[in-house]
Amino acid sequence: MKGLSGKRVLVTGASRGIGEAIARAFIDAGAVVHILADDPAVTDVGAALGVPAYHVDITNEKAVSKAMESIGPLDVLINNAGLERLTPIADQSVEMLATFRRVIDININGTMIVTAFALPHMAEGGCIINTASIWGRVAEPMFGAYVASKHATIALTKTWAKELGPQGIRVNAVCPGWVRTVASIRSARSIGVFTGRSETAIIDDVMAAQALKGGLMEPDDITGPYLFLASDHAANITGQAIGIDRGEVPW
Repeated sequence: MKGLSGKRVLVTGASRGIGEAIARAFIDAGAVVHILADDPAVTDVGAALGVPAYHVDITNEKAVSKAMESIGPLDVLINNAGLERLTPIADQSVEMLATFRRVIDININGTMIVTAFALPHMAEGGCIINTASIWGRVAEPMFGAYVASKHATIALTKTWAKELGPQGIRVNAVCPGWVRTVASIRSARSIGVFTGRSETAIIDDVMAAQALKGGLMEPDDITGPYLFLASDHAANITGQAIGIDRGEVPW
């Protein structure tokens, strides 16, 4: 992909799944990659990939600031860290309310905090890519916090594109559909519990809604848009939210 060799890249939420796949794709493209996650496993992943890794809660401003000072200059920021949990509105339990707040805190506030502390290290020509979701375009019952946060991620993408454009920094979002990750399988299982259906039946419904067949996408299947948006080929693209969902949601 044109223009990625030597680019300094930070990928958040990169201890597994989509984030780890994105990190590997940028490494393969010749980029200089750093990874960050609120997961002790991130250090092992970093060692396996041969890149610096940071165990950081992105809602903690001091920890994020310290990590950014260690990382130094950046060309590309991938805001991929996020939390996906069931938050049905009919559940008024203390646990559900705490989960709702945590999802919002990580997915919205955490994304903002990382971006704010990364910007002083990013010069003209920089690029920010936010991981949103097809649920940032539509809705899914019982996932109010996650759906709201991904709508907000797209809104932040559009706002920051306008705000940072004069500095020569592009901001876009990638909106994955169902990808086979720990989070997506957990969500399918949770939907099944609430609807009295099997996890397999839920996944079958997802695949039936896709225009392109082939089962659930794997994390490696969706790294292409991230590479493209960070490359010179996308030099005139900003403020966009690009879906990659095998045609499940009309855009």
